[in-house]
Amino acid sequence: MKYHQIDRDLFIKNRAKFMAQMKPKSVAVFNSNDIYPISADSTMPFAQHRDIFYLSGVDQEESILLLFPDAPYEHQREILFLKETNEHIAVWEGEKLTKERALSVSGIKNVYWLQEFEKVLFELMTHSDTIYINTNEHYRATVETETREARFVKWWKEKYPAHAVAKSNPILQRIRSVKESEELDLIQKACDITEKGFRRILSFVKPNVMEYEIEAEFIHEFLYNRSKGFAYTPIIGSGNNANVLHYIENNQQCKAGDLILLDVGAEYANYSSDMTRTIPVSGKFSDRQKAVYNAVLNVKNEATKMLVPGTMWKQYHVEVGKLMTSELLGLGLIDKADVQNENPEWPAYKKYFMHGTSHHMGLDTHDYGILTEPMQANMVFTVEPGIYIPAEGFGIRLEDDVVIQEKGEPFNLMRNIPIEADEIESLMHS
Repeated sequence: MKYHQIDRDLFIKNRAKFMAQMKPKSVAVFNSNDIYPISADSTMPFAQHRDIFYLSGVDQEESILLLFPDAPYEHQREILFLKETNEHIAVWEGEKLTKERALSVSGIKNVYWLQEFEKVLFELMTHSDTIYINTNEHYRATVETETREARFVKWWKEKYPAHAVAKSNPILQRIRSVKESEELDLIQKACDITEKGFRRILSFVKPNVMEYEIEAEFIHEFLYNRSKGFAYTPIIGSGNNANVLHYIENNQQCKAGDLILLDVGAEYANYSSDMTRTIPVSGKFSDRQKAVYNAVLNVKNEATKMLVPGTMWKQYHVEVGKLMTSELLGLGLIDKADVQNENPEWPAYKKYFMHGTSHHMGLDTHDYGILTEPMQANMVFTVEPGIYIPAEGFGIRLEDDVVIQEKGEPFNLMRNIPIEADEIESLMHS
């Protein structure tokens, strides 16, 4: 991996939190992701399943983590199964984890090669009543490909039909959403790398530059700073492209007078950052562009203050809608009649701001977190209001990542990334 090794104490703590919520006499199993094929002998780059990484720190394909807190013997309570390494694999693919290295990474002492999994599992299942399976229940998930986890679940149900089934996901949704200090440091690192990329492009952008050239500048800076690359597919949308919320073609020329919406974040050690900035191609906002820009910034700043312990996600978005309504009235984009006659299910402001303001962030860009439960300290949220005006040929979104504090306003992990319109203009002309 490109990143510096993470202190294994983080993964030891994470496993302890998960096992503390398991039912008596239960086993939990977590599988790595597959390496997904493209065509012929081509594959996608390996990306580790975030759950097994969160619990073990193992960032390698074909790995399995087994947890059994009530196992008869202490050495059976945490077990790793790894793809056996050898000289041939080392020559063709690079070295894989040895048992000793796996202990260093994860803090797990009992490590087997993968071919021993079924035998070891059979022994442990004779002492257990329940197995936790790891299904994807994220509210945004749409999974069409059969995953390694899904194949394991089918195999397990045939092999052990008498055991009860429990779900890992509700436990993980809660414990993963509240970050340890080590995790906050890793997310901060990802945000710092994103800052380097953004500062780089401020001096690079000029009229007639291509969107993909800006993307290339970002990826150069990210890789140079030990990131694997983008935490998600980047959006580099100039002109009216900014009004397509998930515009990812990034293949158009940036024209003088237009704005560019940059929704870009670096990953670091599998942790995400998620930034949006909107900048002028020519280095200076028009008066109208700056008025809309400052309206979005006002909403972002005021919305951020609401992210405190006890806040409910749904009500928060209602309050942000009121802020946006006020700004849109001031800009003349809606009038009082629009507000008085609005559909409560789709308020007037939604014509210009149609997406949510905040989501959990961490190992996944849209991270785990139960939206019907109150916000807690050490949760990380984005704050990303926007105003999109196709008729005027531009859209503006601004986004920071913040950590909820025990008291007071959230801590902004992107506090050092330029966001004030005047500062962006100054940096683009320096």
